[in-house]
Amino acid sequence: MFSSMTLREKVGQLFICGFPDRVEGPESERLVKDLQVGGIIYFRRNVENAEQVGRLSAALQQTARDAGTIPLFIGVDQEGGMVARIDKGMTAFPGSMALGATRNAEGVYAAAKASGDELRSIGVNMNFAPCLDVNNNPLNPVIGVRSYGESPELVAEMGCAAVRGYQEAGISATVKHFPGHGDTADDSHHSIPVVPYGEKRLFDVELFPFIKAIAAGTDVIMTSHVLFPAFEPDGHTATISRKILTGLLRERLGYDGLIITDCLEMDAIAASIGVEEGAIRAIEAGADLVMVSHRLDRQTAAVNAVLKAVESGRLTEARIDASVARILELKKRRGILALEEDEVAAASGTAVSVGSGTGLPFCHEEHRQLAERLSRESVTLVKDEGQLPLCADEPVLVVWTEVRTGTEVDEQEERAGTLGDALKGCGLQVEEIYMDINMSREEIEMACRLASGYHQAIVVTYNEAFYPGQRELVYRLGELPGLKLTVCAGRNPFDLTGFPQVKTYIAAYENRPVVMKALAEVLTGRIQAKGKLPVTLSPDYPFGWSLS
Repeated sequence: MFSSMTLREKVGQLFICGFPDRVEGPESERLVKDLQVGGIIYFRRNVENAEQVGRLSAALQQTARDAGTIPLFIGVDQEGGMVARIDKGMTAFPGSMALGATRNAEGVYAAAKASGDELRSIGVNMNFAPCLDVNNNPLNPVIGVRSYGESPELVAEMGCAAVRGYQEAGISATVKHFPGHGDTADDSHHSIPVVPYGEKRLFDVELFPFIKAIAAGTDVIMTSHVLFPAFEPDGHTATISRKILTGLLRERLGYDGLIITDCLEMDAIAASIGVEEGAIRAIEAGADLVMVSHRLDRQTAAVNAVLKAVESGRLTEARIDASVARILELKKRRGILALEEDEVAAASGTAVSVGSGTGLPFCHEEHRQLAERLSRESVTLVKDEGQLPLCADEPVLVVWTEVRTGTEVDEQEERAGTLGDALKGCGLQVEEIYMDINMSREEIEMACRLASGYHQAIVVTYNEAFYPGQRELVYRLGELPGLKLTVCAGRNPFDLTGFPQVKTYIAAYENRPVVMKALAEVLTGRIQAKGKLPVTLSPDYPFGWSLS
């Protein structure tokens, strides 16, 4: 196969690209037939439900077959928790920080294995997970609960368990974002973050989980668009740094698997050197797969730019060949090259049954029970001054903070499975109000007027440090006479630092329905909170703390 490939076919294999539709269309056909890309990445824009994704995966592979091109990597960011592109028809497993709070590495392995089985059944063969960033910066705007925690040892243990689970399911795991995106206060989607520390600190903290994942045999490592002056003094981000990708990752750490870039359309690359130049420099640096997730014009231009770079001698064909050989080897090892027509058809056929309990290569009910068990293990009672459990004979007001970015229909859909729903399921009389995370003073006044008629209330916060209205809301509610106020962090556990005066505080790490159900059981005293803090909130609430 390798010896018969043209240069254009080889260059195409180096690209992972996305497109905007839920079905095959002109853009996806252009990617597969004309650009002959090595893989496809799915986003929420491509997803209706698991059944539809299975049909789409099968159609894409069939298009590659019909065009005589090499079968595709099909990847997705299915990290769990707050970052899960496919949720309808798939088991909703807790995210990384919630799993870190469980301290249950075997549970992490089991969740990854189960998630991998489900992904494989709908034609996905690569997961852009787990996230091995060590989250030791409370103000990190992009990683946060996507990390297992602040301890390199905990992140390594949990991350390696996830790698083992995904890959035993036949899914290529992708550990990210090398050499580490945890201790940054900027988001590389919008700017260029810097990690300024020396080599010893970087090896002890940021690199530690990646070193362990390499030893565990991870198939893929994803780069970060982050500056590391200790490794790269010339001002190049990791993605385009030969000193980091080849000198550090390949030569010093001995990694021989696939290196994939994070999306080059993020501003750290696109707004500085541009996507075309970024693709060339990433390959020069040592990347095997270049990700361009969104725009067909940029994808086409990037593929053509790399092709011209080889033809002009800037990139050698030997450099391209080295990456293609690694790509084909992984596709062979994961059974992608051996996809037969009936196997392609089976992807869509199996996907029809996801969630129905019939025709699956696994027991979907067992997966659901596993997700619920891990969620119960994750909820962390940080603080309580005698206010729990909730009084079942008194009505409770729940203030649910939400991200309002879609249509009214989208928002109604997101409200299915809120904490209010879960508490009603526990038999409580509940009134729930919905407030935007960037709430106005008028909304805060309205909530306070309503809460004045209650004796117990709960606020589910969401990244309070970035949305100060939530802090004002909690302060105002806490001043109401006779109101027992509980605050539950629906995402970032560091929310407590914004209102340390609250008497009862619980870290739930995410606001997904399966975790809200577990949180309701803790609030009503049906179960005891078992989680331990995977990060330090303050000297009073250090790593490992649990009031339970």
